[in-house]
Amino acid sequence: MKQTHRLTLGPLCKGPSSAGRCVCGLGRQQGAVAVTVALCLLFLLGFMGLALDFGRLFVIRSELQTAVDSCALAAARELDGRADALARASSAGRTAGNANAVNFQSANWASRAQLTDASLQFFDRDLKLTTQPALARYARCRHEHEGAGAWLLTAWQGSGGQRSPDISHRVMAQATATRLGAQTACPLPLALRIDTQEGGSSTALAVGQWVKLVSKKGLASKGEIGWANLDGSSSAAQTERELMGSCGTRVGDRLGTPGVQASMADVWNLRFGIYKNNPPAQPDGLLDATGYAYTKVNWPSQSSAYQGATPANAGVTAANYLAKSAQRASCADTGTSVTTCESITGLKISVAFKTLAPPGPAYGGSSRVVLVPTVDDSARVTGYACMLMLQPLSSPLVDVQLEYLGNASDAASPCVTAGLPGGGAGPLVATLVR
Repeated sequence: MKQTHRLTLGPLCKGPSSAGRCVCGLGRQQGAVAVTVALCLLFLLGFMGLALDFGRLFVIRSELQTAVDSCALAAARELDGRADALARASSAGRTAGNANAVNFQSANWASRAQLTDASLQFFDRDLKLTTQPALARYARCRHEHEGAGAWLLTAWQGSGGQRSPDISHRVMAQATATRLGAQTACPLPLALRIDTQEGGSSTALAVGQWVKLVSKKGLASKGEIGWANLDGSSSAAQTERELMGSCGTRVGDRLGTPGVQASMADVWNLRFGIYKNNPPAQPDGLLDATGYAYTKVNWPSQSSAYQGATPANAGVTAANYLAKSAQRASCADTGTSVTTCESITGLKISVAFKTLAPPGPAYGGSSRVVLVPTVDDSARVTGYACMLMLQPLSSPLVDVQLEYLGNASDAASPCVTAGLPGGGAGPLVATLVR
């Protein structure tokens, strides 16, 4: 007789049956899918947090780098060796750097600390730390932005149900700048006719010497300055436009010889805070740190008005340009009267000009410390002189004087241009080196 064996699976099959079929372990398998998906989402959230939060940190660092670049460049422009160079450099660097928005374009840097004087350090030519203005050649700006929070990583860390501490990061950036020769420059539309050596080094003038600007003529003879269009044209209207600011002049360019434009005196005098009518509501971009002028009446020595000692028999209000810049003096010293300016300087300007900018904080930078191209006999640019505008113009048909402050490519020159770096004949331009 054939025997039939039955295999019983009872202990292994505890699930519900349907139509005699046993469903084995499906209850536990259905829960495993949900757990797997949850774990995958958790890890995906972590990777997404890494990508987004580190991307955010890179954005903040890029903004901070722009800020410290601006800080270093502005500070380096001021390293001219003068006694107050480091104070000016710190102020300029701090102001320029903090003008940039950081932490996703936050004007106040998301209420975090901004640049201070401690953010800046200065180094000599051998890159050794220095606090001596005469030795400082490099400016370094460094800052650490605290508390750049990692939002998604914080949420991911707290997803386990426990209280999550803040995950925050410190973003650091630094930049170093110095002053080097420029390929292009932003000079006044003038030409200085002096004997020059190769590279534009002047041999005919001494630092502090006063040189006449021949306003009645075109391009002057040797030893004098004349009007000369930077674009090579002969248009007097172009001269006026270039007085407002023109960049791109290179060594080797041929300058033009313009005529006289009556309104050239108007633009020239903006740098002294002298206006035909009312001054603008906002200070002019050309307004200098001081409008105080120098003539043989109030500065009898007719030399070294930039930083020299006050000469004998000088005017009672007289002091050198650097001192008057610190005082933010007007042409009338502490007043706003054009006739007072005339009595101090002996100039006659009230016929056409009626108003002075008031002394004080409205005055700006050093727009009277200017570049003047030196030219050869064919009116080609050979280099650049650094000069101080001494006097306002009563009209374009009178002669005024400028003071020679040395070659613009000298390391201690107070002239700094906004041109392209990389030139050999100067002038100096602030350049990032690290």
